[in-house]
Amino acid sequence: MEVFNEQLVKRAKKPKQLIIKILSVVLLITVPLVCFILAFPLKIAYLIYVAFFIFLIGIYIVWYVFSIQKIEYEYAVSGGMIEIAKIIALRKRKTMCKLQISDIEILDKDEKVIDTMRFAKRIEACADINDENNYYAVFNSAAYGRTLLIFAPNEKILNAMKGHLKKDIVLKIFYKRG
Repeated sequence: MEVFNEQLVKRAKKPKQLIIKILSVVLLITVPLVCFILAFPLKIAYLIYVAFFIFLIGIYIVWYVFSIQKIEYEYAVSGGMIEIAKIIALRKRKTMCKLQISDIEILDKDEKVIDTMRFAKRIEACADINDENNYYAVFNSAAYGRTLLIFAPNEKILNAMKGHLKKDIVLKIFYKRG
């Protein structure tokens, strides 16, 4: 019987995202306001209409900017495979990686294990990069070469992976040996 487990992880809000939101609202207000104010000294009446349409289009753009800031990661484990997908604004789904669990060479919670290693590709699929619940997985990808996957699986996902992981990894993660 094939087991299927999945988990959703929401990306944490960062200061950069807040700055982008504030700038988009400020631009939404200032650009049409400047057009409206310039209409009177220049005696160009259609600038008022242009300001109104810029404001309407700006509302849509600001809504879009706000919505694409909502990012989730989905971990799905099924039949010895793990698939990590990025979901943007609950609309767009992009598979970040799909791999055989048995291909994972290193799986550890300690970041120091991978500090000295070099990677061709780095995949961050966690809520916050500095979270202590993150796991670091190293595997070889046919497309990218040596790849680092940073993710935050819950116990259900880890237990689903357990039967397919290498024995030394299972001992280290589940039984705290090695």
